[in-house]
Amino acid sequence: MGKYVMQTEKPEKMDTQHMLQLKGISLAPYLQLSTMLIGKRRRAGGNMFRHQIDTFSILMDYGYIDSVLLKASVIHDVVEDIPGFDTNLILNADDEGTKVLELVMEVTKRDGQKKNDYLKHIVANGSHKAKVLKCADRISNMISLGFVTDAAFIERYCDETEYFIFPIALEVDYNMYQELIDLVMTRRAYLENINYWDEKKRKEAESAK
Repeated sequence: MGKYVMQTEKPEKMDTQHMLQLKGISLAPYLQLSTMLIGKRRRAGGNMFRHQIDTFSILMDYGYIDSVLLKASVIHDVVEDIPGFDTNLILNADDEGTKVLELVMEVTKRDGQKKNDYLKHIVANGSHKAKVLKCADRISNMISLGFVTDAAFIERYCDETEYFIFPIALEVDYNMYQELIDLVMTRRAYLENINYWDEKKRKEAESAK
């Protein structure tokens, strides 16, 4: 049995209680920091600022109205993707800055850290909020993967999602888990449609001669 109670319900719309809760959350200081990512382009197009907002919207879609989680979602890549980023900017953003920074650092890959080791650490040691944030982040990335044509990258990213993110999602949010499965299936269907597997086997057979 997992450490956390898995969320199994996905709201159809925001109720008044959650609207009032959201009304009291000021995202402005964090959105300002997030705009520092506008110049960071993404493989699938767009930029990293838009990815932060996508991740935020996915959390909202799944009914997460937690101030620290939402604030962290709009800046979750700033430490990793902005060289020399001053973390004091987060600490001093508001009275939740310390908690927000702690969560951001939980989902930040350190310099020189292997991707697999980073993901294994979240699986084994991540807080509930870190795991929920990582799932929302990966859903956004998997959707963007639909605009990527590098078949080998798609294969690796789907495998990585299955091995590391599925277990995280299954622990914290069943509906996120289901969406991730669907996204992986559609990307693998694309690989099948372009005969990627057959071509890969052919090249492997030729190199083995």
